[in-house]
Amino acid sequence: MNTQVKQLVRPREDRMVAGVCSGVARYLGVDPTLVRLLAVLGVILSFGTALVAYVAAWILMPEV
Repeated sequence: MNTQVKQLVRPREDRMVAGVCSGVARYLGVDPTLVRLLAVLGVILSFGTALVAYVAAWILMPEV
């Protein structure tokens, strides 16, 4: 039986800034542009809380 475990990682290709949105999009199986738009909206609407979450993900997510 071949079971693959999904991993939340930052890819080195298809990145704009740090690869966080691209990694989340791959993990969820959606288009990276959608995740990037949601991230920008989150930063604008949350007065910086989403930006802190982005930086935390940048630090905590391993790069592959």
